[in-house]
This record gives sequence, structure tokens and C-alpha cells, in this order.
Amino acid sequence: MLGQVDLSNNQLSGQIPNCWSNFKSLAYVDLSHNNFSGKIPTSMGSLVKLQALLLTNNSLIGEIPFSLMNCTKLVMLDLRENRLQGLIPYWIGIELKRLQVLSLQKNNFFGSLPFEICYIQNIKLFDVSLNNLSGRIPECIKNFTSMTQKGSAQGFADQRYNITHGLITYFRAYKLNAFLTWKGVEQEFNNNGLSLLKSIDLSSNHFSEEIPPEIANLIQLVSLNLSRNNLTGKIPSNIGKLTSLDFLDFSRNNLLCSIPSSLSQIHRLGVLDLSHNQLSGEIPRSTQLQSFNASSYEDNLDLCGAPLVKLCVDGEPSQEPKGKIQDDEDLLRNRGFYISLTFGFILGFWGVFGSILIKRSWRHAYFKFMNNLWDNIYVKCRR
Repeated sequence: MLGQVDLSNNQLSGQIPNCWSNFKSLAYVDLSHNNFSGKIPTSMGSLVKLQALLLTNNSLIGEIPFSLMNCTKLVMLDLRENRLQGLIPYWIGIELKRLQVLSLQKNNFFGSLPFEICYIQNIKLFDVSLNNLSGRIPECIKNFTSMTQKGSAQGFADQRYNITHGLITYFRAYKLNAFLTWKGVEQEFNNNGLSLLKSIDLSSNHFSEEIPPEIANLIQLVSLNLSRNNLTGKIPSNIGKLTSLDFLDFSRNNLLCSIPSSLSQIHRLGVLDLSHNQLSGEIPRSTQLQSFNASSYEDNLDLCGAPLVKLCVDGEPSQEPKGKIQDDEDLLRNRGFYISLTFGFILGFWGVFGSILIKRSWRHAYFKFMNNLWDNIYVKCRR
């Protein structure tokens, strides 16, 4: 009986055949890194023993088929880098409760995250980046309880399957490999690496409103990427509870107010990016936060303190806001113009007429000139 199909990294094209009901013993299917097009076959829903489905980096279109809700033993569902669209199915959280890896990165999914997604408590890697998702990040994300517990070096659970011939049962193992964007670089992780890497990536979408403080309950998170969204409000004050974080990216949002002092408690932090927000006040003083490059904090106009060049006075930027300085300069420039104009008029007027009034010969010459000018004009008009 066939337990695995691995046709990855080839140049296969065309539609994926819709004949999977003939292979109900399959536990592992990898068709990634090919040129498959069309929709995901509905017959894949008949693979009730399926534990890993990898269709990464193809040209698949349409929605995730409803029939996949029958694959309740799925541990890994990787549909990255396709052209899939529609809403993220609510039934993923209800029926696929064994999921540990869900990657939908770089597709065309839209709408908000269904609250049912919070039911997949075993999830370790949750990646929906580079889509068109919107709405708020659900508070129930705290129910990703696997991210509150230390990972096991034993690898992912359920990475083997059994095949029965008559009265004899054979056990077969398979390897889970996934390419994940880690610290801005795509890297491959295998069983053990995946089990230790706990990550949430919601970057490059249209999520809005505040970052839910409940996210700080996921104390074993290693990577958290919420960059390139429309998030507002403050950075949660309890963010320091995520002491296992190695990667934190909140850049390119609309976050306000000061950086929480608790952030300095994350001593393992290797990458931090809070740039391109509207943060203000002094960067908390600690060996950890001052060790990052100034680019981690750039384009926050009211942020001050090391490693930035802008110094603080009593926790506030020492320099006046640019807008106020510009207004003051414009005001001074306008005042100078009108003052100069007034002095010029006074000097010009009295320089000419003052001399005529004071000196009699000039006064007589002026009036004689004006009489002659008027006579000439009159004569020309009469002609």
C-alpha cells in the first residue's frame, strides 16, 4: 500500500489529477516546487490518513476545497506561494485540530481571520503573510497553547504512519521539511528545527486596530512578525513576557506613544525592528535595546535616545518638531518683508518730497515742471 508521494522539485505542469480517492492510505503528499496550475483537486479530501500536504510554489488557483476538512489527521498544510484566493476557511480550526504547521503565505486570501482559527491549539508555525487580509487580530490568539510550552527536541508528533498487511502492521516514518522566511531570508527547516521554532507571521496584510495584549501570553514564541500592516495604538505594555523571542518586527504600522520598558526584559532578542511608526519618547535604557542599530528605530519623529542621534531632555526629544520650526521661520520671514517694505516707503517718500518742501528752488522747479507737463497733455488731447 502506498504511504508517501514525493514529486517535489521537478518541472511538472498542468492540473493535478483528480484521482486521489484511489490512494486512501497516503499519509504524506509533496508536490511542491513545480508548475502545477488549476484548482486543488477535491478528491484530496478522501485522504483521511493524510498527515502532511505540501503544495508550495505552484500556480494553483481558486479556494481551499471544502473536502479537505475530512483530512483530520493533518499535521502540516503548506500552500505557500500560489494564487489561491477567497476567505480562510473557518473549518480549519474546527476540523484540523492536529495542525502544527499552517502556511498560506503569498496568496490572494482576503477578509478577516475567522475566530475559529484559534481552536488549533497545537499550532507551532502560523504564517498568513503577504495576502490581503484585514480586520483586527483576534484576542483568542492566546489559545495557541502550544506556543506557551517549551518545544521538544524529539521533533514533530505524528511523523510516522502505519501500513497493515493482513495481521502485520508496518510503521513508516517521514520527514517534515519546510522553507520559511526567517529574519528576512528563506531558510529550510526539518523536523527538529520546526519543533523548536514557534512563529506567528501576519506581515504584509491590512490588519488594523490595536495589537491584542493577549499575544504576550504566548511566552514560548520565538518569532513574531506584524510588520507592514495598519496597526494603531500602543505596543502592549506586557510585551516583555515574550522572553523567548529572537525576532520581533512591528515596523511600518501606525503605532503610537512610547516603547514599553518591559521590552528590555527580552534578553534573547536578536532582531528588532520598530521603524516607520509614530512612536515617541525615550527608548528604554538597557544593554539590550541600545545594542541594535539606529535603523531599528528610524522614522519615528518623536523618538529619542541612544542609539538614535536625537538626545532626550527629561524623556522628551530635545529638538522642536520640524513643523513648528518651519512655521516660526515663515513667520519671521514674513515680518522681515513687511518691515523692509515700510522702511523703504518712508525713506523713498521723504527722500523726494522732504527735499522739495525744505528747499525753495527745488519746490519752484517741481511745480513749474508739473505745470508744463499738464499744458502739454492738454494741448495733445485737444488736437
